[in-house]
Parts: sequence; C-alpha cells; structure tokens
Amino acid sequence: MKIKDLKVFIVGNPPPGWGGRYFTFVKLTTDNGISGIGECYGATFGAKAMTAMIEDTFQRYVEGMNPFEIEKLWRKVYGSGYTLRPDVSLMGVLSGLEIALWDIKGKALGQPVYNLLGGKVHERLRSYTYIYPDESKGQDSSIFWNAEQSAERAAQYVKMGFTGIKFDPAAPYSSFDPRQPGLESIDLCVKFCKLIREAVGNKADLLFGTHGQFTASGAIRFAKKIEQFDPLWFEEPTPPEKPEEMALVARGTSIPVATGERLTTKYEFARVLECRAASILQMALGRVGGLMEAKKIAAMAEAHYAQIAPHLYAGPVEGAANIHFSATLPNFLILESIETWTGFHSQILKKPIRWEGGYVIPPTEPGLGIELNEEVALAHPYTGDRLHLEMTNEPVH
Repeated sequence: MKIKDLKVFIVGNPPPGWGGRYFTFVKLTTDNGISGIGECYGATFGAKAMTAMIEDTFQRYVEGMNPFEIEKLWRKVYGSGYTLRPDVSLMGVLSGLEIALWDIKGKALGQPVYNLLGGKVHERLRSYTYIYPDESKGQDSSIFWNAEQSAERAAQYVKMGFTGIKFDPAAPYSSFDPRQPGLESIDLCVKFCKLIREAVGNKADLLFGTHGQFTASGAIRFAKKIEQFDPLWFEEPTPPEKPEEMALVARGTSIPVATGERLTTKYEFARVLECRAASILQMALGRVGGLMEAKKIAAMAEAHYAQIAPHLYAGPVEGAANIHFSATLPNFLILESIETWTGFHSQILKKPIRWEGGYVIPPTEPGLGIELNEEVALAHPYTGDRLHLEMTNEPVH
C-alpha cells in the first residue's frame, strides 16, 4: 500500500466563524483506494502559500510512501534542507499530512486511531468552551468585552453541562508585545472573573486566556489581581519564544500556567518543561508535528507531572485528532470544544462529533471516525488570502 494522491481543501468558515476564517484540510489516498483526512493549522502564511507548501511537501516526501512509516517521514520532513530545527510553517504542513496517515492506518487495520496510540484511558472527555455570543438574544462579538453578558452566557453553558468556561478580556494584543497591562484592563478582567464566578459558583472552572501580551512582571502583577477567583489556569501570559520568562510567572502566582498553542515539536515543549514554565500544555495537533509528536510530548509531560489540554481554534478534523489523542492520555485534563460542535463544524462532517452533557464521546469507527463532507467543503471555498490569525500592526500603549 502506497500513498498515491493528495487533495487540499481551503474551506471558508461562514459567519459567525468560530474556529477561524478558514480551515485547511488535506485528503490522502492510497493506491488501493483508502483515504485519510487531516488538517493543517497554519497562521504564518496565507491560504495560497500554505497550499503550495503542502503540495511541495507531498511531492517530495509523501507521494509513494508506505503510510505506516510515519517516524521515517517525520524525520525526513523535519530535516528538510538540513534545517533540523522547529519550523512552525513546515510543522503545520507535516501535521495535517501526518494526521491523514493515521486516519488511513486506522481504516486499513479496522481500528480507531486511539487503539493504535495505546488504547483508551478515558471513555469520555471533559470539555470546555470559550464564551461565544448567543445570537438568539442578539448578542454579537462585543460580548468578549462585556462582563455582564459574558457572565449570563457562562451560566447558560453550565446549564448545558460545561464544567470549564474560557474567556480572555485582556485584549488587545499586538506584534509589539510584551507590555505592562493597563489599569483599566486589569479592572475589566477582575470584573469578568468576579461576575462569572458568581454566575457559575463552583460548578465550572474559570480558564483565563491571554495571548502572550505581558512582560513577566506585568503578568505577575495581573495574576495577583485575579488569584482570588481561583482560575484553573492563566494561559500564555508571556510570548512563546522565551519560556524562561514564563517560568518567572509560574513561580510568581498560585494560578497554574498553561501554554503551547504557538509551540511546535517536542524540542520547544521540552524547554517549557525543563524551565517549569507551565504545568498545563496546550499543543495544537495541526501545528505541533502531528499525533505521534504530540504523544511524545505528553509522555515528557507525564514525567514532569504536567497535564494536557489540547488547543482548538481550527476545524473539526483537528478536533477529531485531539479526541483520539486525549482519549489515550493518563495526564489528560480537559478538551477544548467550539461550543457543542454544532453549526458549520457539524455541517462539514458527514457525522458530527458527539458531545453529551459537557463531555465528548470518542468514536468507535476505524481511523479518526469522521468523514469530510466534500460537497459542503467545495461549496464554501475561501476566497481571501489573509492570515488565519490577524494581529494589529500598531503598538499598544
């Protein structure tokens, strides 16, 4: 069995667009007709450039390969041009292709992917969601900075079964970070924590998100203001390039520090663990290097008593990979959901991901247990070429 064909789908995510403006799906097919689906999480270049990189990597390394030889493929791609160092764009490409190979392997063997990764440890996976607007009540994106509406929405999520609620009102963030948090921003974030804690009581954890916009001293100062509300984590308080600074934050607050969505490969995560910069790792499966690389990182984390909470701000294929990965982890903490996996996240799949009362239920079908609805994918082409995650180019004062 050899890999024969590649198809790339750049799918526009229609409004409200939770999970990103577009999704980059890859479909690999073998010479005996088995297909696998993967997803690349690429934010460094636009969709056209990412497609060219995917096609180039396929032609050089994947076409004609045995889909079971993932370790060999990983080393070849990682060492492309003898770079032998983490490259976030290249690893995003490899991640999607690697996930598709696992889907093929599972289908060829008649087994869910989690059975090929050590088997299930968890029959169901605790999940959390960001606080998103309730369109039925006329809410819009302003809810992200409205503490009263966010608290009301958090209470609704708890009634649905969620036991983890994430929010990040400490915006804005920019290419000119890190910086000190402003007093108005701190006051707003304290208000968010207070009102949401009052709304959910002890029925849900508060997950406080930031995007690396603070200096270590600013993050510590900020954390001391919200410690009283007992958040489960303080996410990415400092930029990702220097975990030594994040380690100062981890030592300066009682709130567990979480990080990882912008990191790639075991090598970058090893630095986080060695520095004791975070006790919760949030790798993005479509960026980190794929399922096998994530499994290696989780094993390192287990030896450091660190827990895993996979990141998801992408499509349901990366979400499905997260589910199989998480189901196998003794040190799994919580899974990110895009609400309850309804809307476009369910329309793009032939069978939606199963969410019940705050938990995701791993599938039993072979491979990833999902099938891309290609008619829907082709009916929603992404027509722009803007970055997946856009940041302001102006300094924040």
